[in-house]
Amino acid sequence: MLTPYDEFPVHQSSRPFSEIPVTDYSWDDGYYFGVYSAEHRLFLFTGMRVNPNTDIIGGYAGIMLDGIQYTVRLSRTWRREFDTRIGPLSYRFTRPMYEIHLAFDSPDHEIGFDLDWLALAPAHEEAHHSAQNRMRMTTDQTRYTQGGTASGTIRFKDKVFDVRPHEWYGSRDHSWGIYAGRDPLRPDPRWLPPPEVPAAKRSMRFWLPFQTPDYSGFYQWHEDEEGRQIKMNDTFGTPFEGAINFGFDGPKVKLVSAEHDLTLKPGSRAFSHGTVILHDENGGRWVHEILADCPPWSPATIGYNVDGGSWKDGGNIGSWHGADPYIEHDEFDFSIQPYEILNHMGKPMRPHGRDHVVTVKSTGPDGKVSHGQGQLEFLCEGRYAPYGLT
Repeated sequence: MLTPYDEFPVHQSSRPFSEIPVTDYSWDDGYYFGVYSAEHRLFLFTGMRVNPNTDIIGGYAGIMLDGIQYTVRLSRTWRREFDTRIGPLSYRFTRPMYEIHLAFDSPDHEIGFDLDWLALAPAHEEAHHSAQNRMRMTTDQTRYTQGGTASGTIRFKDKVFDVRPHEWYGSRDHSWGIYAGRDPLRPDPRWLPPPEVPAAKRSMRFWLPFQTPDYSGFYQWHEDEEGRQIKMNDTFGTPFEGAINFGFDGPKVKLVSAEHDLTLKPGSRAFSHGTVILHDENGGRWVHEILADCPPWSPATIGYNVDGGSWKDGGNIGSWHGADPYIEHDEFDFSIQPYEILNHMGKPMRPHGRDHVVTVKSTGPDGKVSHGQGQLEFLCEGRYAPYGLT
Protein backbone atom coordinates (compact mmCIF):
# COMPACT_ATOMS: atom_id res chain seq x y z
CA MET A 1 0.00 0.00 0.00
CA LEU A 2 1.47 3.34 -1.06
CA THR A 3 1.31 6.47 1.08
CA PRO A 4 1.90 10.17 0.29
CA TYR A 5 5.39 9.80 1.78
CA ASP A 6 6.34 7.29 -0.91
CA GLU A 7 6.43 10.17 -3.42
CA PHE A 8 9.80 11.30 -2.03
CA PRO A 9 13.21 9.59 -2.41
CA VAL A 10 13.68 8.94 1.30
CA HIS A 11 13.11 5.17 1.60
CA GLN A 12 15.49 3.22 3.83
CA SER A 13 14.01 -0.22 3.23
CA SER A 14 12.73 -2.10 0.19
CA ARG A 15 9.13 -1.70 1.36
CA PRO A 16 6.74 1.26 1.05
CA PHE A 17 6.20 3.48 4.07
CA SER A 18 3.03 1.61 5.01
CA GLU A 19 5.19 -1.36 6.05
CA ILE A 20 8.12 -1.63 8.44
CA PRO A 21 10.84 -4.30 8.62
CA VAL A 22 9.95 -5.49 12.15
CA THR A 23 6.80 -7.03 13.67
CA ASP A 24 7.32 -5.94 17.27
CA TYR A 25 4.24 -4.21 18.74
CA SER A 26 6.64 -1.91 20.61
CA TRP A 27 7.77 -0.27 17.35
CA ASP A 28 6.18 3.12 16.81
CA ASP A 29 6.90 6.58 15.43
CA GLY A 30 5.59 9.88 16.72
CA TYR A 31 5.73 13.35 18.16
CA TYR A 32 5.44 15.32 21.37
CA PHE A 33 4.87 19.10 21.54
CA GLY A 34 4.75 21.39 24.57
CA VAL A 35 3.77 25.07 24.85
CA TYR A 36 4.07 26.74 28.24
CA SER A 37 4.10 29.91 30.29
CA ALA A 38 5.48 30.18 33.82
CA GLU A 39 3.63 33.49 34.22
CA HIS A 40 0.25 31.90 33.48
CA ARG A 41 1.16 28.63 35.26
CA LEU A 42 -0.02 26.76 32.16
CA PHE A 43 1.46 23.85 30.25
CA LEU A 44 -0.15 22.59 27.02
CA PHE A 45 1.00 19.12 25.93
CA THR A 46 0.07 17.14 22.85
CA GLY A 47 1.42 14.13 21.00
CA MET A 48 0.68 11.56 18.31
CA ARG A 49 2.18 8.11 17.60
CA VAL A 50 1.79 5.63 14.75
CA ASN A 51 1.97 1.89 15.47
CA PRO A 52 2.06 0.23 12.03
CA ASN A 53 1.91 -3.32 13.44
CA THR A 54 -1.46 -2.69 15.08
CA ASP A 55 -2.60 -0.29 12.32
CA ILE A 56 -3.34 2.39 14.93
CA ILE A 57 -2.49 6.07 15.25
CA GLY A 58 -3.11 7.38 18.77
CA GLY A 59 -2.77 10.84 20.25
CA TYR A 60 -3.52 13.17 23.12
CA ALA A 61 -4.11 16.83 23.86
CA GLY A 62 -4.00 18.16 27.39
CA ILE A 63 -3.54 21.14 29.64
CA MET A 64 -2.17 21.53 33.15
CA LEU A 65 -3.33 24.85 34.61
CA ASP A 66 -2.21 25.58 38.14
CA GLY A 67 -2.54 21.94 39.17
CA ILE A 68 -5.69 20.96 37.23
CA GLN A 69 -4.87 18.49 34.44
CA TYR A 70 -7.39 17.88 31.64
CA THR A 71 -6.52 15.37 28.90
CA VAL A 72 -8.23 14.16 25.75
CA ARG A 73 -7.05 10.84 24.23
CA LEU A 74 -7.80 9.95 20.62
CA SER A 75 -7.29 6.88 18.42
CA ARG A 76 -8.16 5.59 14.95
CA THR A 77 -6.94 3.05 12.43
CA TRP A 78 -3.96 4.40 10.54
CA ARG A 79 -3.91 2.97 7.02
CA ARG A 80 -7.34 4.28 6.09
CA GLU A 81 -5.90 7.83 6.18
CA PHE A 82 -2.17 8.54 6.04
CA ASP A 83 -2.33 11.89 7.81
CA THR A 84 -1.27 13.47 11.09
CA ARG A 85 -4.88 14.02 12.07
CA ILE A 86 -7.13 12.20 14.54
CA GLY A 87 -10.60 13.72 14.69
CA PRO A 88 -10.28 17.30 16.03
CA LEU A 89 -6.48 17.00 16.62
CA SER A 90 -4.18 17.82 13.71
CA TYR A 91 -0.55 18.69 12.96
CA ARG A 92 0.54 20.48 9.79
CA PHE A 93 4.25 20.76 8.98
CA THR A 94 4.27 24.19 7.37
CA ARG A 95 8.08 24.31 7.29
CA PRO A 96 9.46 20.96 8.47
CA MET A 97 11.83 21.19 11.47
CA TYR A 98 10.96 24.88 11.85
CA GLU A 99 7.22 25.74 11.81
CA ILE A 100 4.44 23.29 12.73
CA HIS A 101 0.75 24.14 13.03
CA LEU A 102 -1.00 22.47 15.98
CA ALA A 103 -4.78 22.50 16.27
CA PHE A 104 -7.49 20.98 18.44
CA ASP A 105 -11.05 22.15 17.82
CA SER A 106 -13.90 20.33 19.53
CA PRO A 107 -17.02 21.89 21.10
CA ASP A 108 -17.40 18.72 23.17
CA HIS A 109 -14.25 19.31 25.21
CA GLU A 110 -12.95 21.89 27.66
CA ILE A 111 -9.77 22.60 25.69
CA GLY A 112 -8.91 23.99 22.30
CA PHE A 113 -5.89 25.49 20.59
CA ASP A 114 -4.77 26.97 17.29
CA LEU A 115 -1.00 27.38 17.44
CA ASP A 116 2.08 27.80 15.30
CA TRP A 117 5.01 26.06 17.00
CA LEU A 118 8.20 27.91 15.95
CA ALA A 119 11.72 26.51 16.36
CA LEU A 120 14.41 28.68 17.90
CA ALA A 121 17.31 26.37 17.04
CA PRO A 122 18.04 23.25 14.99
CA ALA A 123 16.88 19.96 16.45
CA HIS A 124 19.36 18.09 18.65
CA GLU A 125 19.74 14.42 17.75
CA GLU A 126 20.07 12.60 21.06
CA ALA A 127 22.49 9.74 21.52
CA HIS A 128 20.88 6.55 20.25
CA HIS A 129 18.60 4.92 22.82
CA SER A 130 19.32 1.23 23.23
CA ALA A 131 18.77 -1.50 25.81
CA GLN A 132 18.73 -5.31 25.82
CA ASN A 133 17.35 -8.13 27.94
CA ARG A 134 18.74 -11.65 27.42
CA MET A 135 20.14 -10.48 24.07
CA ARG A 136 16.74 -9.26 22.84
CA MET A 137 16.65 -5.57 21.90
CA THR A 138 14.08 -3.91 24.17
CA THR A 139 14.87 -0.32 23.17
CA ASP A 140 16.28 0.69 19.79
CA GLN A 141 15.20 4.23 19.12
CA THR A 142 16.27 7.50 17.53
CA ARG A 143 15.04 10.72 19.12
CA TYR A 144 15.58 14.40 18.46
CA THR A 145 14.69 17.28 20.77
CA GLN A 146 14.05 20.90 19.85
CA GLY A 147 13.26 24.14 21.69
CA GLY A 148 11.01 26.88 20.38
CA THR A 149 8.35 29.49 20.93
CA ALA A 150 4.72 29.73 19.81
CA SER A 151 2.01 31.98 18.45
CA GLY A 152 -1.79 31.66 18.52
CA THR A 153 -4.49 30.95 21.09
CA ILE A 154 -5.25 28.37 23.80
CA ARG A 155 -8.70 27.81 25.30
CA PHE A 156 -9.35 26.08 28.61
CA LYS A 157 -12.86 26.11 30.05
CA ASP A 158 -13.90 29.77 30.26
CA LYS A 159 -10.42 31.22 29.67
CA VAL A 160 -8.69 32.12 26.41
CA PHE A 161 -4.93 32.74 26.39
CA ASP A 162 -3.20 34.87 23.78
CA VAL A 163 0.05 33.05 22.99
CA ARG A 164 2.77 35.46 21.86
CA PRO A 165 6.25 34.55 20.60
CA HIS A 166 9.05 34.94 23.18
CA GLU A 167 6.48 35.38 25.95
CA TRP A 168 5.43 31.73 25.64
CA TYR A 169 7.95 29.00 24.88
CA GLY A 170 7.84 25.42 23.71
CA SER A 171 9.60 22.09 23.41
CA ARG A 172 9.18 19.09 21.15
CA ASP A 173 10.60 15.70 20.34
CA HIS A 174 10.23 13.13 17.60
CA SER A 175 11.22 9.52 18.12
CA TRP A 176 10.90 6.24 16.27
CA GLY A 177 11.93 2.62 16.70
CA ILE A 178 11.44 -0.03 19.37
CA TYR A 179 10.49 1.50 22.71
CA ALA A 180 9.82 0.02 26.14
CA GLY A 181 6.90 -2.43 26.05
CA ARG A 182 3.48 -1.12 26.97
CA ASP A 183 0.62 -3.10 28.47
CA PRO A 184 -1.45 -4.85 27.26
CA LEU A 185 0.60 -5.52 24.09
CA ARG A 186 3.79 -6.68 25.78
CA PRO A 187 4.20 -10.36 26.77
CA ASP A 188 2.99 -11.51 30.16
CA PRO A 189 6.24 -11.76 32.19
CA ARG A 190 5.15 -14.99 33.87
CA TRP A 191 5.90 -16.84 30.61
CA LEU A 192 9.45 -15.51 30.38
CA PRO A 193 12.60 -16.06 32.45
CA PRO A 194 13.28 -13.33 35.03
CA PRO A 195 14.78 -10.21 33.43
CA GLU A 196 18.52 -9.74 33.70
CA VAL A 197 19.67 -7.60 36.61
CA PRO A 198 21.47 -4.53 35.19
CA ALA A 199 25.00 -3.74 36.31
CA ALA A 200 23.84 -0.23 37.24
CA LYS A 201 20.28 0.90 37.94
CA ARG A 202 19.05 4.30 36.80
CA SER A 203 17.85 6.55 39.60
CA MET A 204 17.79 10.10 38.19
CA ARG A 205 16.59 11.43 34.83
CA PHE A 206 17.07 15.15 34.13
CA TRP A 207 15.96 16.33 30.64
CA LEU A 208 15.76 20.06 29.91
CA PRO A 209 15.21 22.03 26.69
CA PHE A 210 15.41 25.74 27.60
CA GLN A 211 14.95 29.06 25.83
CA THR A 212 16.11 32.62 26.58
CA PRO A 213 16.05 35.81 24.46
CA ASP A 214 19.79 35.43 23.76
CA TYR A 215 20.17 31.68 23.11
CA SER A 216 18.48 28.34 23.61
CA GLY A 217 19.69 24.85 24.33
CA PHE A 218 19.12 21.35 25.56
CA TYR A 219 20.84 19.02 27.99
CA GLN A 220 20.10 15.80 29.80
CA TRP A 221 21.78 13.36 32.15
CA HIS A 222 21.02 10.01 33.74
CA GLU A 223 22.62 8.85 36.96
CA ASP A 224 22.71 5.56 38.82
CA GLU A 225 22.05 5.05 42.52
CA GLU A 226 25.51 6.35 43.40
CA GLY A 227 25.10 9.51 41.33
CA ARG A 228 27.37 8.36 38.51
CA GLN A 229 26.64 9.60 35.00
CA ILE A 230 27.40 6.38 33.15
CA LYS A 231 25.97 4.47 30.20
CA MET A 232 23.23 2.14 31.45
CA ASN A 233 21.23 -0.70 29.91
CA ASP A 234 18.03 1.32 30.21
CA THR A 235 15.34 3.01 28.12
CA PHE A 236 16.95 6.31 29.13
CA GLY A 237 20.64 5.52 29.50
CA THR A 238 22.65 8.47 28.11
CA PRO A 239 25.19 9.66 30.73
CA PHE A 240 25.24 13.31 29.63
CA GLU A 241 24.78 15.36 26.46
CA GLY A 242 23.78 18.85 25.50
CA ALA A 243 24.38 21.98 23.44
CA ILE A 244 23.67 25.72 23.35
CA ASN A 245 22.54 27.37 20.12
CA PHE A 246 22.78 31.07 19.30
CA GLY A 247 19.82 31.40 16.96
CA PHE A 248 18.63 29.05 14.27
CA ASP A 249 21.56 29.81 11.95
CA GLY A 250 24.11 30.93 14.53
CA PRO A 251 26.96 29.08 16.24
CA LYS A 252 26.52 26.00 18.41
CA VAL A 253 28.48 25.20 21.55
CA LYS A 254 28.66 21.59 22.72
CA LEU A 255 28.22 20.90 26.44
CA VAL A 256 30.49 18.17 27.83
CA SER A 257 29.60 17.75 31.53
CA ALA A 258 27.32 18.91 34.33
CA GLU A 259 27.27 19.17 38.11
CA HIS A 260 24.14 19.84 40.14
CA ASP A 261 22.81 20.86 43.54
CA LEU A 262 19.07 20.21 43.50
CA THR A 263 16.43 20.68 46.19
CA LEU A 264 13.37 18.45 46.34
CA LYS A 265 10.11 19.49 47.92
CA PRO A 266 10.06 18.35 51.57
CA GLY A 267 8.83 14.80 52.06
CA SER A 268 8.70 14.06 48.34
CA ARG A 269 10.64 13.22 45.18
CA ALA A 270 9.29 16.32 43.44
CA PHE A 271 11.73 18.91 42.05
CA SER A 272 11.63 22.34 43.70
CA HIS A 273 14.70 24.32 42.61
CA GLY A 274 18.40 23.94 42.08
CA THR A 275 21.65 25.00 40.47
CA VAL A 276 23.28 23.27 37.51
CA ILE A 277 26.85 24.04 36.45
CA LEU A 278 27.56 23.20 32.82
CA HIS A 279 30.95 22.96 31.14
CA ASP A 280 31.31 23.43 27.40
CA GLU A 281 33.82 22.18 24.85
CA ASN A 282 35.77 25.45 24.97
CA GLY A 283 36.28 25.38 28.73
CA GLY A 284 33.39 27.77 29.37
CA ARG A 285 31.28 27.55 32.51
CA TRP A 286 27.53 28.13 32.47
CA VAL A 287 25.47 28.44 35.66
CA HIS A 288 21.75 27.68 35.55
CA GLU A 289 19.49 28.58 38.45
CA ILE A 290 16.26 26.65 37.90
CA LEU A 291 12.92 27.09 39.67
CA ALA A 292 9.66 25.15 39.32
CA ASP A 293 6.88 27.70 39.74
CA CYS A 294 3.80 25.47 39.59
CA PRO A 295 2.78 21.81 39.92
CA PRO A 296 4.21 19.51 37.24
CA TRP A 297 1.95 17.57 34.90
CA SER A 298 1.81 13.81 34.88
CA PRO A 299 2.33 11.71 31.72
CA ALA A 300 0.07 9.05 33.27
CA THR A 301 -2.88 10.56 31.36
CA ILE A 302 -1.38 10.74 27.85
CA GLY A 303 -2.05 7.10 27.06
CA TYR A 304 1.38 5.46 26.80
CA ASN A 305 0.26 3.09 29.56
CA VAL A 306 3.75 2.25 30.77
CA ASP A 307 2.34 1.77 34.29
CA GLY A 308 -1.13 0.59 33.20
CA GLY A 309 -4.52 2.29 33.44
CA SER A 310 -4.05 5.46 31.41
CA TRP A 311 -6.95 4.52 29.07
CA LYS A 312 -10.34 3.68 30.50
CA ASP A 313 -10.30 0.24 28.83
CA GLY A 314 -6.76 -0.59 29.98
CA GLY A 315 -5.28 -0.23 26.49
CA ASN A 316 -2.48 2.00 25.25
CA ILE A 317 -1.78 4.59 22.56
CA GLY A 318 -1.21 1.87 19.96
CA SER A 319 -4.08 -0.49 20.79
CA TRP A 320 -7.63 -0.82 19.42
CA HIS A 321 -10.31 0.78 21.61
CA GLY A 322 -13.44 -0.50 19.89
CA ALA A 323 -14.40 2.54 17.79
CA ASP A 324 -12.94 4.40 14.81
CA PRO A 325 -12.28 7.12 15.76
CA TYR A 326 -12.31 6.74 19.54
CA ILE A 327 -12.16 9.76 21.90
CA GLU A 328 -12.19 9.96 25.71
CA HIS A 329 -11.13 12.50 28.32
CA ASP A 330 -10.50 12.91 32.02
CA GLU A 331 -9.63 15.57 34.57
CA PHE A 332 -7.51 15.25 37.71
CA ASP A 333 -6.50 17.62 40.48
CA PHE A 334 -2.72 17.38 40.86
CA SER A 335 -2.37 20.71 42.71
CA ILE A 336 -1.08 19.01 45.87
CA GLN A 337 1.86 16.65 45.36
CA PRO A 338 2.59 13.95 46.36
CA TYR A 339 -0.96 12.73 45.76
CA GLU A 340 -2.82 9.44 46.23
CA ILE A 341 -4.90 9.06 43.07
CA LEU A 342 -5.99 5.86 41.33
CA ASN A 343 -5.89 5.48 37.56
CA HIS A 344 -8.66 3.99 35.41
CA MET A 345 -7.67 0.43 36.33
CA GLY A 346 -7.75 1.15 40.05
CA LYS A 347 -3.97 1.24 40.42
CA PRO A 348 -2.12 4.05 42.24
CA MET A 349 -0.53 6.61 39.94
CA ARG A 350 3.05 7.66 40.57
CA PRO A 351 2.65 10.25 43.36
CA HIS A 352 4.34 13.12 41.51
CA GLY A 353 4.10 14.73 38.13
CA ARG A 354 7.42 14.80 36.37
CA ASP A 355 7.14 17.46 33.64
CA HIS A 356 7.63 21.00 34.90
CA VAL A 357 7.52 24.45 33.39
CA VAL A 358 10.56 26.10 34.96
CA THR A 359 12.20 29.49 34.93
CA VAL A 360 15.90 29.49 34.08
CA LYS A 361 18.42 32.15 35.07
CA SER A 362 21.43 31.46 32.87
CA THR A 363 24.82 33.04 33.54
CA GLY A 364 27.25 32.56 30.66
CA PRO A 365 31.05 32.26 30.71
CA ASP A 366 31.30 36.04 30.16
CA GLY A 367 29.12 36.77 33.21
CA LYS A 368 26.14 37.93 31.16
CA VAL A 369 22.78 36.90 32.63
CA SER A 370 19.81 35.84 30.53
CA HIS A 371 16.38 34.88 31.88
CA GLY A 372 14.21 32.26 30.21
CA GLN A 373 11.99 29.23 30.60
CA GLY A 374 12.15 25.53 29.89
CA GLN A 375 10.55 22.13 30.26
CA LEU A 376 12.14 19.94 32.90
CA GLU A 377 11.38 16.24 32.93
CA PHE A 378 12.64 15.06 36.29
CA LEU A 379 12.60 11.61 37.87
CA CYS A 380 14.45 10.41 40.97
CA GLU A 381 13.39 6.90 41.89
CA GLY A 382 14.60 4.32 44.36
CA ARG A 383 17.88 4.79 46.19
CA TYR A 384 19.94 7.86 45.34
CA ALA A 385 22.98 8.16 47.61
CA PRO A 386 24.11 11.76 46.85
CA TYR A 387 20.87 13.20 48.24
CA GLY A 388 20.40 10.58 50.97
CA LEU A 389 17.32 8.99 49.37
CA THR A 390 16.67 5.37 50.26
